[in-house]
Amino acid sequence: MSNTAVTVELLIAPGCPHCTAALAALADLVKQDTIGRLDIINIASHPDAAEARGVRGVPWLRIGPFELSGAHSREELQTWIDRAGSRDGLRSYLSEGLAAGQLGSVTSACRRSAELRPPLLDLAADLDTPFAVRIGVGAVLEDLAGDGLLVDLVDAIAALAASAQPQVRADAAHYLGLAGSPAARARLRELLDDPDREVREIAAESLAQLGESTA
Repeated sequence: MSNTAVTVELLIAPGCPHCTAALAALADLVKQDTIGRLDIINIASHPDAAEARGVRGVPWLRIGPFELSGAHSREELQTWIDRAGSRDGLRSYLSEGLAAGQLGSVTSACRRSAELRPPLLDLAADLDTPFAVRIGVGAVLEDLAGDGLLVDLVDAIAALAASAQPQVRADAAHYLGLAGSPAARARLRELLDDPDREVREIAAESLAQLGESTA
């Protein structure tokens, strides 16, 4: 994704000073050809738009796949536009949002933007990922599983199950149980013979939750 291809959506409300500042900064970025398209919605006239996006405060922005709320400087907006074009940028959005306790916002963004989902597994595969972020990744995946959105991630999750790190394999066993597809079940059965006891136990628990006996 190039900068000029980035689409930005801005939700504003009358009397909001931060909305005025955000609109001015984004308009300037449009003029500089940094943003390819800017869609502006006044939620006073279109409250349904805010409800559909789960917006609780303005200004609210969607920059590519990123969903942001509150005041942001022009420099911050430029940073997010730049990040929208890279896998590292996607990981940064997820990691920073989860570290800040913005689980709901991150989950909503992942639900609406498929490109944000694979980087969740990048964070899960990295043992340097902060513990709070790892917990957040699991919570996001659990929520997405309820909507059947892990099906396309099964191969990537199965790859995690081949990690040299037992903790990563254990997490993968849990995520495979959330996915529940035939391929996920098959990989879980293989993990019953994993050299690590915790991995074996989580694989068995996941299979049991899917209605399969491991006796």
